[in-house]
Amino acid sequence: MSATPRKSTRKEAEPSTSAESTEQGAQPGANTGSVRAIKKYPNRRLYDTQTSSYITLADVKDMVLACQQFVVLDAKSGEDLTRSILLQIILEEETAGVPMFSTQALAQIIRFYGHTMQGLMGNYLEQNIQSFIDLQGRLAENSVANLQQNPLMQNFMGGYIEQTQQMFAQMQQQMSKQAETLMGSLGAGLAPKK
Repeated sequence: MSATPRKSTRKEAEPSTSAESTEQGAQPGANTGSVRAIKKYPNRRLYDTQTSSYITLADVKDMVLACQQFVVLDAKSGEDLTRSILLQIILEEETAGVPMFSTQALAQIIRFYGHTMQGLMGNYLEQNIQSFIDLQGRLAENSVANLQQNPLMQNFMGGYIEQTQQMFAQMQQQMSKQAETLMGSLGAGLAPKK
């Protein structure tokens, strides 16, 4: 896939809506250094205010791969729909080709929703993914010849494993603190009144 987003071959005038792009802080053809605004219309079409054209989920995926900053907004209400669009892309990727998550992993993730540790698990996963990205970047910086040297690879993997263990220990400490706070407040409510 190319690093630059595909542009729609058909240029169309932006449909008029009550939520103009100026209200959202994005102008059509805005500076590429700013956050790119994409509007989602009720007919499920996505409109890129920077290129003044309709785009597809594949185009949004290309923006993600190119590390471009963007926000997807409901054209009428201005509600931020970025997360739901990203989840749609993940769903398409998971159903096509080789999935990243096993059925068991997806079930475990679902079980954390509504759980008291939901926030901690999200933070843990985010930090772990960032740690893995950092490892991948460090590996890419080295030549293939250097990667064949066993001690170098062991150092990289050892550092990653150590960082993951530290993050897990931090998550356990946070869980312990939350449990103490919860038990303390429950115990205060159960103490006999004087």
